[in-house]
Amino acid sequence: MFKDKTLLITGGTGSFGNAVLDRFLETDIKEIRIFSRDEKKQDDMRNRLKNPKVKFYIGDVRNYSSIDMAMRGVDYVFHAAALKQVPSCEFFPIEAAKTNVFGTQNTIDAAVANKVGKIICLSTDKAAYPINAMGISKALMEKVAVAASRNIPNDSTTVCLTRYGNVMASRGSVIPLFVNQIKEGIPLTVTDPKMTRFLMSLEDAVDLVLFAFENGNQGDLFVNKAPASTIGDLAKAIKEIYNAENEIKVIGTRHGEKLYETLCTREEMQKAEDMGDFYRIPADNRDLNYSRYFSEGETDISEIEDYHSHNTKRLTNEGLKNILLNLDFIKENR
Repeated sequence: MFKDKTLLITGGTGSFGNAVLDRFLETDIKEIRIFSRDEKKQDDMRNRLKNPKVKFYIGDVRNYSSIDMAMRGVDYVFHAAALKQVPSCEFFPIEAAKTNVFGTQNTIDAAVANKVGKIICLSTDKAAYPINAMGISKALMEKVAVAASRNIPNDSTTVCLTRYGNVMASRGSVIPLFVNQIKEGIPLTVTDPKMTRFLMSLEDAVDLVLFAFENGNQGDLFVNKAPASTIGDLAKAIKEIYNAENEIKVIGTRHGEKLYETLCTREEMQKAEDMGDFYRIPADNRDLNYSRYFSEGETDISEIEDYHSHNTKRLTNEGLKNILLNLDFIKENR
């Protein structure tokens, strides 16, 4: 489906963008456009790849004209640009809204204006039952995307979403932090050892986006089924891999953090379609007819359970170490 096509990745210098490049550069895709605001990361990527298929566009999704210019002649879009750090979004929520909400609207508007075939917007488990600014902004991003999908003329552009949990060893995540702390000989800082998180590799993240691309209808949200681990178990497993004696220091929960993350709410699980390794949640396409909201309800929703990191498959110590040892980051830093 990507043969002789042009793909644009917003936030393309990030971990996800690099994983997509690793997957696509040796295929018969025509062009991959990297759109981001960090010229240093773009220059590093350009010098590392030296590949004529990869084109670089400096811009910001907050600025419609810059994303509109980069979108000209594009067939498909993977929208990964976002502010993702929970603490920074907590202290600067308006900045999270500008990038995650308004930036997404700009990206979708530009995709529609330029007759892009399909755009996949990347979301996070923190958007389900959000309690922090990052999650709230991502939840609004999802609403913006679904609302836009309802109003696209003749379905000229298909808008889909993916929602996934923590990507292991991605930039700014806890695994690189633990490894650096081990190398520096300082304590591993754990917020709450009982806290659980879904665990995905970058390859899993790309697989989810490609599955959404191949199977998505207008407004669909896709979630992959993922195992989970406690943060305490994760720290112990990394210590064992490195034969480290570092102390594990519990520092307490950070601003806006949850004990566990939800990938699918019970409301979503009620209408979710089980597609093997993935759930498909179709868009709620009811119109703005308020009487229906008062006269029609759901009778069994209280009997359905959320899909969250406390009730998914919990990795054993050996299972966790096997997954960690397969990560490129661990292979490169042992």
